[in-house]
Amino acid sequence: MKTLKIILLLLATISIAGTDVLAQQKAGTTSMEFLKVMPCARATALGDAYSTVASGAEAVYWNPAGVAWTNNQEFSLTYINWIFDAKLYDLSYVLPLGSIGNFGVQFTYVDLGSFDETKTDQFLYLGQSYPYMTGRTWKPFESLAGLSYAKKLTDKFSFGITAKYAFESLYDHTLLISEKNVSDSVLHSYKASPDQDVFLFDVGFRYNTGFRTVAIAASAQNFGPDVKYSSTYNEAHYAAPLEFRLGVAGDLIGKNSLLIEDDNNRVGLMFDLFLANDATQQEHLGIEYEFANTVAVRLGYKFNYSTEGFTAGAGIHQTLGNIRVSFDYSYGAMDAMISQYAGNVHRISLGVGIL
Repeated sequence: MKTLKIILLLLATISIAGTDVLAQQKAGTTSMEFLKVMPCARATALGDAYSTVASGAEAVYWNPAGVAWTNNQEFSLTYINWIFDAKLYDLSYVLPLGSIGNFGVQFTYVDLGSFDETKTDQFLYLGQSYPYMTGRTWKPFESLAGLSYAKKLTDKFSFGITAKYAFESLYDHTLLISEKNVSDSVLHSYKASPDQDVFLFDVGFRYNTGFRTVAIAASAQNFGPDVKYSSTYNEAHYAAPLEFRLGVAGDLIGKNSLLIEDDNNRVGLMFDLFLANDATQQEHLGIEYEFANTVAVRLGYKFNYSTEGFTAGAGIHQTLGNIRVSFDYSYGAMDAMISQYAGNVHRISLGVGIL
């Protein structure tokens, strides 16, 4: 109990300190934007209210403490049809090792499509530049690899941590940029690197209160140094998208639920308070109906977002011998102007658990 109190106090301290840091940040100041695009169709159908209920292989993306809440090997694969034809592929795996704890790995690849190369004859300090098409194309991409460790410290409390490496390639050549004055004299020349990488860390806690099915959780994601976007003169520094999630969840209907006991039907309610260093406070709300632990329907809403809001989805779960298979789909509605040109967001996830 003493250890639990110390950890909870540490969590509160981190949360308060993080809130102060986030309050000093402004919109549009972060890099590695693909880290904000969360996988797992079940989670996103619930409006991203997933920090408390995330477990097993999917938890590596949301709260590493949830990695501890499985006794079986699990795989999770998600495909995301993102806006402007971008496509994301996410793969995760969890390996339980008994009293040692559970380990998880995650891999993400982002295909941003092909772009036509446009250049300018010169970059003038005071003057005008003239763009032209070169006839070449290039394919920017982004990727991430991470390793998680989680352990139950008691039968109700778990802790987890993730170390991950993020890489971004925006162009396939190093750029040489020259700044000139009106007399065409070079003021500065420097190389701008199109590739950036950074090591980041996630940490999380989860606590089952023991009161019915109520649980609480918290996670902090993408702690690490700023990303540098040039290699010599006038380096630009941008922070990764630092994010905090504080969540609570419980079943309204179902076994040991808050309202109605039912062995076949379950209705769960989830809520997350979300803080990020490039946005004001946001809230995530989700509700899930599940029949006989087999078929689920989900709804969610993301509050205080300028481009996102309503979410929905469904899932099917089936045991085949010693293998548990799940298939989930989610739909995310975008702002009317964005959806008109870029479409809405669709996610498909496949999960496999070895019993």
